[in-house]
Amino acid sequence: MPTVSVGRDCLFEALGCTYTDEEFDELCFQFGIELDDITTEKAIQRKEKHLEEEGVEDDGETIYKIEVPANRYDLLCLEGLAQALRIFNGLDPIPTYKVANIGKESMLEMRVKTETSKIRPYVVCAVLRGVTLDEAKYNSFIELQDRLHQNICRRRTLVAIGTHDLDTIEGPFTYEALPPAEINFVPLKQTRNFRADELMEFYKSDLKLKKFLHIIENSPVYPVIYDCKRTVLSLPPIINGAHSAISLKTKNVFIECTATDLTKANIVLNTMVTMFSVYCERKFEVEPVKVTYPDGKSYVCPDLSIYNMNVPLSYITGIIGVQLPEDKVASLLHKMQLRAEKSVSEDKEVKFVVSVPPTRSDVLHPCDVAEDVAIAYGYNEIPKRKPASLNPLPLSQFSDLIRTEIAMTGYTEVLTWILCSKKEIFSMLNREEDNSAVTIADSRTSEFEVVRPSLMPGLLRTVGHNKDHPKPIKIFEVGDIVLLDDTNDVGAVNRRHLAALYCGANSGFELIHGLVDKIMEATGTNFVSPGNSTGYYIEKSEEPAFLQGRQASVIYGGKRIGTFGIVHPKVFTYYALILYT
Repeated sequence: MPTVSVGRDCLFEALGCTYTDEEFDELCFQFGIELDDITTEKAIQRKEKHLEEEGVEDDGETIYKIEVPANRYDLLCLEGLAQALRIFNGLDPIPTYKVANIGKESMLEMRVKTETSKIRPYVVCAVLRGVTLDEAKYNSFIELQDRLHQNICRRRTLVAIGTHDLDTIEGPFTYEALPPAEINFVPLKQTRNFRADELMEFYKSDLKLKKFLHIIENSPVYPVIYDCKRTVLSLPPIINGAHSAISLKTKNVFIECTATDLTKANIVLNTMVTMFSVYCERKFEVEPVKVTYPDGKSYVCPDLSIYNMNVPLSYITGIIGVQLPEDKVASLLHKMQLRAEKSVSEDKEVKFVVSVPPTRSDVLHPCDVAEDVAIAYGYNEIPKRKPASLNPLPLSQFSDLIRTEIAMTGYTEVLTWILCSKKEIFSMLNREEDNSAVTIADSRTSEFEVVRPSLMPGLLRTVGHNKDHPKPIKIFEVGDIVLLDDTNDVGAVNRRHLAALYCGANSGFELIHGLVDKIMEATGTNFVSPGNSTGYYIEKSEEPAFLQGRQASVIYGGKRIGTFGIVHPKVFTYYALILYT
C-alpha cells in the first residue's frame, strides 16, 4: 500500500476546513484510507540521515503520512486526495473532465517511428494549457510522477512519464529509437552535452537513476523523443532533456508517456492530466494530441470518456448485506465520485447505470461499485452476520473426492511450492531446457524463478528431504500447475493435476499402476482396449524423466491424460536418492 506524505496545513487549506488529528484520522477511516503517521519535515530529514532527536520545539510543518489503496492512483497527490475528500464530504460536485474541442489539423502531433517497436512501442501525450504553478503545486506535480513511477509504472519498466515546457519546444514531435552513439543532448540538471552511451556510464554513480539503466542499456537502440528542430525532449525511461524542463514560470505543459503496456500508459496519462487540469486556465479541460504510428493509423489521446456500467441494486445490497433504498445507494455512490442513474429492466429489476470517470481506473467490475457503497455507508454500520454456507466449486469438490480415495489407499498428502527453479523442471528431470514454462520477472532467487508446469519436482524434492524416513514412502499431491496459453488474455492457464510417488526397496511400478486403476474406477471410467474412446487404456510413452521401457501413458478419449513409470537413473543422481514412481 503506497503512503502519500502531504503537508497538514496545505491539505486543510485545500479541504476548506481544519481538523484535529483525531478528527482527520476518523475522516480517513470513513473514506477507506488510513492516517499512518504524523511527523514533521525536520524529523523526516533526521530519520533519513540517522541523526538523534534535537529536541527543538519548532520542527517545521506537520506532515501527514496517509496510506491509500494501491489501485487508487488518483489519491497519490494532494490535489486528488483533497478533491476526493471534498466530494465525500459533500462540498464539491463530481468534476466533469473534457478534451478540448479542436480539429485534428490544429492538434500537436507525435509521430512514431518503426524502430520503437524493438524496445518501447507505445506513446501517449496530452497538453495542459494556461497552468498556474507555485512551489507547492510544482513539487506536488513532480512527486505524483515519482509515485506513479514506483507504483503502476513498475519502476518505469512499463511506463515512463516525461513533462516539458511546451513554450520551449515546437511540434510536430517524433518518437524514435536510435543507436546510442547517435543521440546527443544536455540532460536535466546538467550543463554539458552527453552522448547516450556516455550518459549510461555517467548515471551508474547516481543513486536515483542507476536503478533504471538496466531497462534499456543492453538494447542496440535507445528510445528518444525529438521536436521538429531535433531538440531532445527525453531519453525514456531515464532522463528528460534540460532544454524543455518545466519551472514555476511554465504556463503550458506537454506530457508524454512512453510504454510497453498501452493500457497502463493511458491510465497514467489520465491520472496526470485529471489531477492537474484543476490549475489550468480552463478548469478540467485538457488539450489532445494526435499520435501517428508507422502503419498510418492515428489516435487522439487522452481518452477522458466516461465508462458506463450496469449494476443491479440487488447485487449491491446482497454483497454488503444491508437493504438500502435506491436514493441512498445513488447518494453513497456520488460520495465516491460515481454518478448513478436508476433504470428498470424488462423483468422490473432495479438497476443503476453507474458512470465511471477517468480518475477511477480501479472500478472494473460491479463488485467494485458495491465496495464503494459499503465504504461510503460505513463498514462499522454493517451488522455482523454469519455468512451463508457456500457450495464448493465443482473442481474443488472433485479434487477433495480424489484426495479421499488416494488417502484411503495409504498415501499421505503433501503440499509443495508452486514456484521452483528452471533446473528442477528441465535438467533435473532429464529434459532439454526450452521456453515452455511461465517465468517470473525479476525473480529474487534462482530457487523460485518459474511456475511449476508439473507436480513431479515437488514430490521428488519432498522424498529427497526425507530419505531417512522408514520405507516405503507413499505420498501424493493434488494441486495446480501453470501452462503457457496464447489463447488466454493473460498468456497462461491454471490446470489441476494429480501426482503420486512410491519409494521403497522393491519396484513400485505395479503399485502406481494399481493406483491409476483405482482412481479411474472411482471416477466411473472403465479400462478398455486401445483405440476405444469410451474408457481409458495405457500405451508406451517416451517421457525422458522415466526409464525407457518402464513407463506408460494413460489415454482417455484419444488424449494422453497422464504418465507413470520408474524414474530415470539420471534423476536419481540429481536428487541423491533411489526411488520409484
